[in-house]
Amino acid sequence: MVQLTVLDSAAEQSIPQEPPAGTRRLTADEIAVLEKNGNTSSDRRWQNVFVCAVPQSFDVHQIHRCEFSGVVIVGQLQPAVLKYHDLELRTGLYNAHIENVVFGDDVAVHNVAYLVNYRIGNRVMLFNIQEMSCTTHAKFGNGILKSGEPEENRIWIGVGNENGNRAVLPFERMIPADAYLWSRYRDDEVLMRRFIALTEAENSGAHDTYGHVGDNAVIKNTTLIKDARIGECTYIKGAFKLKNITVLSSSEEASQIGEGVEMVNGIMGYGSRVFYQAVAVRFVIGRNCQLKYGARLIHSVLGDNSTVSCCELLNNLIFPFHEQHHNSSFLIATTVMGQSNIAAGATIGSNHNSRSPDGEIVAERGFWPGLSSDFKHNSRFAAFVLVAKGSYQYELNITYPFSLVASGGTDAPVHIIPAYWFLFNMFAIARNNYKFKKRDTRSKKVQHIETDPLAPDTMQEIINALERIITLTESYLLSVLDADALAAQDASALHQRAKDFLHQNADASCTLIDMQCQKKYGAVILKPIAAYREYRKIVKYFAARTIIEYCAAHSVKTLTAPVLADIQSLPLYTRWLNVGGQIIPEEKIAELFMLIKNNSITTWDAVHAFYDACHAEYQTHKARYALYLLEQLYSRPIGDFTAELYRDIIADVLVVSNDLYTDSVDSRSKDFTDYFRAITYRNQAEMTAVLGTIDDNEFLSGLRERTETFNADLERVFGAISS
Repeated sequence: MVQLTVLDSAAEQSIPQEPPAGTRRLTADEIAVLEKNGNTSSDRRWQNVFVCAVPQSFDVHQIHRCEFSGVVIVGQLQPAVLKYHDLELRTGLYNAHIENVVFGDDVAVHNVAYLVNYRIGNRVMLFNIQEMSCTTHAKFGNGILKSGEPEENRIWIGVGNENGNRAVLPFERMIPADAYLWSRYRDDEVLMRRFIALTEAENSGAHDTYGHVGDNAVIKNTTLIKDARIGECTYIKGAFKLKNITVLSSSEEASQIGEGVEMVNGIMGYGSRVFYQAVAVRFVIGRNCQLKYGARLIHSVLGDNSTVSCCELLNNLIFPFHEQHHNSSFLIATTVMGQSNIAAGATIGSNHNSRSPDGEIVAERGFWPGLSSDFKHNSRFAAFVLVAKGSYQYELNITYPFSLVASGGTDAPVHIIPAYWFLFNMFAIARNNYKFKKRDTRSKKVQHIETDPLAPDTMQEIINALERIITLTESYLLSVLDADALAAQDASALHQRAKDFLHQNADASCTLIDMQCQKKYGAVILKPIAAYREYRKIVKYFAARTIIEYCAAHSVKTLTAPVLADIQSLPLYTRWLNVGGQIIPEEKIAELFMLIKNNSITTWDAVHAFYDACHAEYQTHKARYALYLLEQLYSRPIGDFTAELYRDIIADVLVVSNDLYTDSVDSRSKDFTDYFRAITYRNQAEMTAVLGTIDDNEFLSGLRERTETFNADLERVFGAISS
């Protein structure tokens, strides 16, 4: 119900007795000019309006047809024009209702029907705004409470699961790493309480809130802005509704909000852009993201460098470099760990294929579901899994990284080719790291992101996949050979027999059955021997490359026994987590939790400093892990490695290195030589004009040189120890 309050015009409340620092009250002549120009004040004596005290810095003639209420402070106001793109506005205040507002210097405010309780920076342009207000209980998208507020007023984001039991509290400096740790370790009640305390650490709870617009911001043709904190250099044009939000922005990473946008209860990261009827409700959007073309982002955290358009995303935690830009794609109740691409028609929603709304999907980085795919929750996918178009009616547990998964039909096993990317699409692996690094235009990289497909997280999955293939091969041998004789052997002998079979039968054709990959019907593992051998070569490549990088960082020219001893003296971590895009040893995360729970870490900034420390040690931790991987592959300590064994490593690594280049060239060449690629062109000249040539590919141009350099470094670093 609308309430009527009769004002006592003679008693303006809360007017300072003395002018705030750097200001003065209006002179009688200035008041006369204001009233002549159609301005009014709720205080008839104009004691509630203060202006810049610097002589000749305030021109009263630049204020027309404004209503002033509460306490208003106007900074420097000199005759000038502000221009941004095609918008040019004379500085001053024109046609506006202004209540409890502090203006910086040389602002241009035109046609703002209702401007209440804001602090406006220098050189800000406000043009054609219906309502721009801030309440005393505003939290600007942060999950905090004001004094006296009940717990149910807190804003939570229900990531990962629709039932809300993985929900996190948004805060301005939140990155995917924070949301991941908060959402996954729900059984640790002490940790959960401490995360809330970290979020509340800088909250005074006072009800003295006012909105904020930073220097050089431009806001035009916007319907409603309420309880908003808008950073410097932000550009907002034609937005429909912005309520209880923070827009982080700077001169280096300016953020933009465009036509028809609705954003409620959330945080928008530096350098991000939201356009064209996009909707975001209960959200955190990372740095350098795009949300556009009617996309709906609800109860979700979206990692840095992501692009989302047309589609709908509900209850998701999404790590950096996520691509989803098709009108018919739908993603719900997932934790997708970055470098992902959701194809058109993909319907990943637990509402549609589960008895209850509490199913979820977890996908390691590099998740690529095919066109029009749908999945049964709960499902889990290893890193860089490519899923062919299909309807997957049963829960999936794909533990083979870099694999291709295809439907085998209704009520049938799925088909899996492990190591598919290495066997058939090496170009994608070679280009992946280059592509993502080039797209990362963040000025400040708070969230560390591992963009290389070959990293400790994927290596540990490969090691597990190798062991799984060996185990399945044991069952295969029991089925095709003398089962009684094999069964009579002890477990270790049978295990070794399976390894020998995989090593000694490179050309053998067999398939394996893995019942753990799909509920009820399992999976057929295709080309397991080729995958096994390729996995091993890739692990050797990663290990050798990591050791080369370590040697380069420590000015070591060749690998020797003392150098190996130095690496072995480093801490060994064998279990790794993808924490928001950063790869961190699991033991370090346990250390972080201990520090948080014993109050040694009391702010999120301190948590981020811990991430930074882990990142600083990452290269050395990887080097120690590289030796461990080689020991696992060859089932012996590194001290027992022979020169012959090192030569074997060099040979396999050279194969991978050269394959990365040649397969990349061959794969890209098909775009220019395939018959069907040419059928829409009149002649070769037209095709070249449209597509260019393979020589125009910037990535391939540098790949050959990088390959030659790596091969030379490999021979040099491992040369002495292999001779």
